[in-house]
Amino acid sequence: MGVSGEFLPEFDLEMAAARRTLERIPEDKLDWKPHAKSMTLGRLAGHIAELPGMGVSVMKDDALDFAKAPPAGELARKPTVAQSQKHVLELFDKNVAALRAGIVAASDEHWGKNWKLSAGEKTFYNGTRMGAMRRMMMNHVIHHRAQLGVYLRLNDVAVPSVYGPSADEGR
Repeated sequence: MGVSGEFLPEFDLEMAAARRTLERIPEDKLDWKPHAKSMTLGRLAGHIAELPGMGVSVMKDDALDFAKAPPAGELARKPTVAQSQKHVLELFDKNVAALRAGIVAASDEHWGKNWKLSAGEKTFYNGTRMGAMRRMMMNHVIHHRAQLGVYLRLNDVAVPSVYGPSADEGR
């Protein structure tokens, strides 16, 4: 089994858990945020939905420089803010499907190639494509999915089980 075959089960599980969390966003609270420095719930949900699109860039391109124009299609300069639950789920599903296809098609050699994330002279990541996929996409989705779980809890919305039972389900 190659790198893609090893990675896909984890990818599928984490994306399914992220989708379950996005399914819970309350449409009447999209402008809510827990603190003045926090993202709104709608922006946080939109960010989770757009992150697999960054993974598409990781698989297709050798670098992403935010100081340059984005590649056609997958990465918009304007941050995504959920307009509705349907809006954010459609974007998430589209990005996950495109990324999954790229993962399936990738050779082990492709996974080992270098990938760089920067903004002009400032480098955020410079390493293997697999490292970029884990750090810049997968761990990033997991981090914000957990953050969204806190937003849900603070709004008395049932938090889905992810790695085991939550306080609301799976007991």
